[in-house]
Amino acid sequence: MILKKNKSLKEMTTFKIGGNAQFFCTVKNEEELVEALNFTKENDLPFFILGGGSNILISDKGLNCLVIKMEMKGIDFVENEDGNVEVKAQAGENWDKLVNLCVEKRLYGLENLSLIPGTVGATPVQNIGAYGAEIKDTIDEVRVYDTKTERFVDMRNIDCSFSYRSSLFKENHERYIIVSVTFILKKNGKVNFDYKDLKEYFLQKNITNPKLSEIRKAVISVRTYKFPDINIVGTAGSFFKNPIITRGQAHALKEKYPNIPLFPTEDERLKTSTAWIIDHICGYKGASVGNVGTYKNQALVIVNNGNATAEEVKVFAETIVSMVKEKTGIDIEREVEYAGE
Repeated sequence: MILKKNKSLKEMTTFKIGGNAQFFCTVKNEEELVEALNFTKENDLPFFILGGGSNILISDKGLNCLVIKMEMKGIDFVENEDGNVEVKAQAGENWDKLVNLCVEKRLYGLENLSLIPGTVGATPVQNIGAYGAEIKDTIDEVRVYDTKTERFVDMRNIDCSFSYRSSLFKENHERYIIVSVTFILKKNGKVNFDYKDLKEYFLQKNITNPKLSEIRKAVISVRTYKFPDINIVGTAGSFFKNPIITRGQAHALKEKYPNIPLFPTEDERLKTSTAWIIDHICGYKGASVGNVGTYKNQALVIVNNGNATAEEVKVFAETIVSMVKEKTGIDIEREVEYAGE
């Protein structure tokens, strides 16, 4: 483990925003992770786990801690007796690289989550989801380091408390550090293109029975249009969650805004679209204030137009939160995590 001081974090996040880390190191295996954590204990330092930097906004003042960048690599495929395949990927692997590899091997389950930026280790934390799929539906096991017991533990899916864009790991981020994730994928699965954008894509292509590879291609096409290229534009992706509201709230909103989209959930409530509200009710898609704005093709995405600071992003985001509350009565929540003061 090589320790660095005052390491700039700006270019390590997709937002291209953030100050320096007081201390910084990369870890490539479990032994180096333990070594890094021992350093924090010996020096009475907090720590921060950094993956691909795609879902965080780091303070302009930086982080007064040890930033541990997860670079554990490795992907293993093991076929089960039932014909399914266990795919174990280390936390530092690029997420879309894994999805692409699984699609190439004709394994079903991850294709709808194509092109989501970040690393494998981050996917269970947020219980990432897109185009009618959630990662919890394919996860079998998550290997973590439990900082409370100081042991590596293999946690089954049922133990992870997955919910909409959340999990045990998000609620206890200082206790559990994800080192690998094992997925169960199918060799003879079924493709899922029920999501509106995918339906429209295949309708335009006149494809009625898409192949696995075509699902990935469709998702990439839709995402490429809706989301900016993180190699060019600073962004953390979808900034807000879609709110889940009561049927009473939904009825009142439907009367006022007849075209507002509503989707059933696992309970009696309904989910609506924050992007639709920001765009059609607030008229804030493509809006900019100084160095910060919403993306022209997706109102849910806040972008760094050049030299934005974390504070500017926070103020802009709070403006949107207040606007949505005023016009709909809904309190929207951030999907992006704030790190530092």
